[in-house]
Parts: sequence; C-alpha cells; structure tokens
Amino acid sequence: MKNTRHLLLPLLLTGLLAPGVAAPSVAAARTGGAPPAMSPAAVSRPAADDIRARIAAVPGMRVVKENPAPAGYRSFALAYRQPVDHRHPGKGSFEQRLSLLHRSTARPMVLHTNGYDLTYQDPSFRAEPTRILEGNQLGVEQRYFGTSRPRPTDWSKLDIRQAASDHHRLIRALKAVYRAAWISTGGSKGGMATVYHRRFYPHDVAGSVAYSAPNNTDDRDDTAEDRFLRRVGSPACRSALTAVQRAMLGARRAEMTGRLTRWAAGQGYTFRTIGGADRVLELTALQLPMVFWMQKEEADGCGGIPRPSADGDALFAWFEGVTRLPACSDRHLAPVTASYYQLGTQLGFVSLAAPHLAGMLRHPGIQEMRTYVPRGIPLRFQPDAMPDIDRWVRHHGSELLFVYGENDPARAEPFRTGRGSRDAHVYLAPHTNHLASIDKLAPRDRARATAALRRWAAVDRPTAS
Repeated sequence: MKNTRHLLLPLLLTGLLAPGVAAPSVAAARTGGAPPAMSPAAVSRPAADDIRARIAAVPGMRVVKENPAPAGYRSFALAYRQPVDHRHPGKGSFEQRLSLLHRSTARPMVLHTNGYDLTYQDPSFRAEPTRILEGNQLGVEQRYFGTSRPRPTDWSKLDIRQAASDHHRLIRALKAVYRAAWISTGGSKGGMATVYHRRFYPHDVAGSVAYSAPNNTDDRDDTAEDRFLRRVGSPACRSALTAVQRAMLGARRAEMTGRLTRWAAGQGYTFRTIGGADRVLELTALQLPMVFWMQKEEADGCGGIPRPSADGDALFAWFEGVTRLPACSDRHLAPVTASYYQLGTQLGFVSLAAPHLAGMLRHPGIQEMRTYVPRGIPLRFQPDAMPDIDRWVRHHGSELLFVYGENDPARAEPFRTGRGSRDAHVYLAPHTNHLASIDKLAPRDRARATAALRRWAAVDRPTAS
C-alpha cells in the first residue's frame, strides 16, 4: 500500500513555487503586465495618526522598515509576535514576518499567503484580488518558514490548525486599524492554507479566493492523478514525455547520471538528503509528466520535448530546465524542510504509477516524503486531517472561490462544493496550467468571479484613478 501521497508533488513545491530557485512563481505570474511604478519610501518622522504609528501601536507588532511602494501605496516590513502553541500561549513565542501594502483604511484588506516564506517575494507584489479590489494587502510568511521559525524547533507545533490560528490572531489584531472587509487568498500551497484557515475560523474574512489548490481526501489513492496524466494534452505529447522518461531511466541512464553528477559539482550542489545523483535522476524522471503539465502550456511546451536520441547536452539541458533539478539539492531542500514535513504529516503527496517504466526502477519508495525529510525529524501521518477539510467545504463552506487551470494536475483532485456550501464557486481557466487566475477565465466566468469578490468585499466598482 502506498504511504502518504499528494497531488502537489514535492519537487514542484520547491522547484516551481518555493523561494530560492529561479523559476516563475504563482505570485509573479498573477501580477499581470509591467511592474507598477514605485514611489520612494517616506523618510520623515510619522505623525501620531500616521499609519506607521498606528500599526506600531498594535500589541505584539513591530515595524521593521518601510520599503519603496507602488504608486498610491506605502509598503512596510513587519514582525508580529506569535505563540509557538496557540493552545498554550505561555510556552514560548516567535516573530512572524509580514509584508504590508497600505492604501487606505477605508479599503478592503487582502490577507495573502504563498504557503512558504517571504524572502524572495517583492514587497511591492499585489495579488490578483488586491488589484481587483484596489485594496490593502497583508502578506504572511507561514510558520516554520524563512525567519518565522521558533528556536528550538518543535515540529509537532507545525500543523494546519496552528497556522490557521496565526492568521486568526493577526486578523483580530489588525481589524482595529483596518475595519473594512477582509478577503483571504493564496495559490497552490497558499491556496490550501487559505481554505484551512477558513475551516477553523470561518468568520474571520468576508470571502476567500484559492488558486490551484489540491484537495487530497484519500491519501492511499492516487488513481485520479494517474488518470489525469493519461488524458491531458495530445497523445503525441504524452508519448514524447514517456519516451524521455524511458530514455533517462533506460538506455541513457548511465550517461545522464554522469551528466547530473558533473553538473551538480559545477554548480556546487550536493544530493546527500535524497541520496545521490542516480536517486535524483529516478525521482525527477518519475515526476516529469506532473511537473511538465503544471508549468507548461501544450502549445509552446510539447514542441520542445527532445527525442530520446537527442544530443546529450540538449537532452540534459531540457530535462534540467523542466524538472528544476536545483530543487533536489541540499542547499534548496533545507530551507523548505517545513513543506515536506507538512506533506508527510497532514497534507499528503502523490506517488505516481509508472507501469511504462517497469524493470527500470531501482529505488522503491523514492517518491515518499521521507526521501526529503532528515531522519531526525519524525513523520507520523494524520489521515483524518484532509477529509475533515473537505467535509467542511462541502457541508459548511461559504463565500469561497476556487480557480483551477484546465491542464493543471492540481485539478485531478479539486475542492468541490456541496449541498451545504453557500455562495461557493469553482471555475476552470481554459488551456491554463498551475498558474491559473481569474483573469484567465472565460469572459462570463471572469465576470461572475469578479462580481462575487466585489460583493464579498462590499466594493461596487473600481475607485476613480
């Protein structure tokens, strides 16, 4: 029987979406258009009623600095003192890193999380709901990521309810300043965190937008993902990907392992955590179809797949670019250990079937989360966590908006509304990958989704510019 598994494969978490690896992020892809014009940070001392002074007066809040901001905004780096354990707040605390874009206390506030840290996120970044609502935005670094990590680290306090309680406590603290409607949002792992927060604190915000958020309710069953990958795209594209997999793990395995070893040495990468170049090659080759469809469009991606007989340099360069090989290195795994811990304890992950690679696989269980998590950190999976979230969405969820891309494997197991859900919607962006957005929906769906978001935020129309 397969162990803990999930659609949101770990390689993509660190390769495409996590900080530190050169790749387009969900956040960056949803900014749309050219970067906003920047205005210099304020240098004069704030008046007593200035927003900086009001934020600094919030108990537990610290203004770290003011950053350059898009026109019409002020941007602040903040730190907020959180308990390590919300059930026992007297047993230690840590500072949670935040990024605030302030427009006006009369405008809505958008709580945004990418599910990871804020180290590599531009402080001027505005999520799609922030732009639609012309609102304020509070970016939240997830607990145990970046600098928001308790010392010493008690891994048992990293769970979805503790993280949801972080968000709840932040909202309660800042609603004294921002009294207009609050909206929460996030993409991929951040979209999942957005839903988890609503499950435990359903009345904290007026509405939520979750992009590309997988919903793994049965951790033992990955057949939905396997079926999706057998059908997505054209037969020719799927066959080309299969041919590359078989070449990498078959006739050209020794050559490609050698190239990977030399490439890693040249880049200063090591693979001690995963266990060496051959294990990395097998892991990334197994997950190739998932990674490909999450980040590529068929129109511009399928034509670039090399033939199995391609020149070795060209084949390896394409494979390295698609699979984000740096994400498997110790240098990039260490900062995101928390994501693998979450996948291995509550969220689950996917272990793709590969009957077409029979006889080529050397490392049983290579797709399991233990591959990424140091042995000194215990992993005990909680099988009831995700079914509980799913039941809440279907029976009690309200003011929810889910956006998926048509070609994104994340929608193999999507969130679904049910008889008990109210004002909850699921939309599919045609011909789109993991970087789905409201803007990529069909015109009618885009209008409906935008109208729902504005209604929740009590914003009838855009402000005059």
